[in-house]
Amino acid sequence: MTAPKPAASAAMATDPSPQPAPGATPPRTPLVARAAAELVGTAALVAIVVGSGIQATDLTDDVALQLLANSTATVFGLGVLIALLGPVSGAHFNPAVTLAEWWTARRGGAGVNARELAVYVPSQVVGAIAGAVLADAMFGEPLVKWSTHDRSAGNLLLGEVVATAGLILLIFGLARTDRLRFAPVAVASYIGAAYWFTSSTSFANPAVTIGRAFTDTFAGIAPASVPAFVGMQIIGAVAGLALVAVVFMRGETDAE
Repeated sequence: MTAPKPAASAAMATDPSPQPAPGATPPRTPLVARAAAELVGTAALVAIVVGSGIQATDLTDDVALQLLANSTATVFGLGVLIALLGPVSGAHFNPAVTLAEWWTARRGGAGVNARELAVYVPSQVVGAIAGAVLADAMFGEPLVKWSTHDRSAGNLLLGEVVATAGLILLIFGLARTDRLRFAPVAVASYIGAAYWFTSSTSFANPAVTIGRAFTDTFAGIAPASVPAFVGMQIIGAVAGLALVAVVFMRGETDAE
């Protein structure tokens, strides 16, 4: 659900010079600190998604209100996490974002290298699983219970392509236009909107998808549905990068 490192540091926000691609964190930040930020941030994000879903179903039987509560908590929580941890790791919390940033970096842009990619993604996945277990523990649910919520329908998979493509377009578009200071609000707002306009309720995040398979609650996804969801998210990330290349194409100024 979430952010090439989607949030820039506070210094980046006031620096008038061109901003690096998302994820271009200060080199003085130790990799272990960045890995910890990605693990903790992803865990907190999944705990917010799963926990608010459990709370919503405990409070009302109205599915629309349940989704409203779930999406509202996610918007506020994600915005806070990006603002807090963006200056440390870039606040990806999302392997699709990390992979997209790595791809742009290897083609000459700024971003994570292969070593950082190999650290970020496992940290995000472990964090997502830990977040789901934590949410279940807080609400007295079984700590690990595979979800029975099947999400294999084709229309839901299309929703994941759209949700992920839009997220990548937003994040890298902000980077291309030197507006990463808006990432906490923009990314959180997009995810909140995508909860409602996509058929899948916008997972848009392979790590979060894996984590949500560990909880048989409102926000869960059946393990059998996970591979297809993750595959569509990767396709969406590729589509998002293609859109960035077209929409934010860098042209040359004609000499007068």
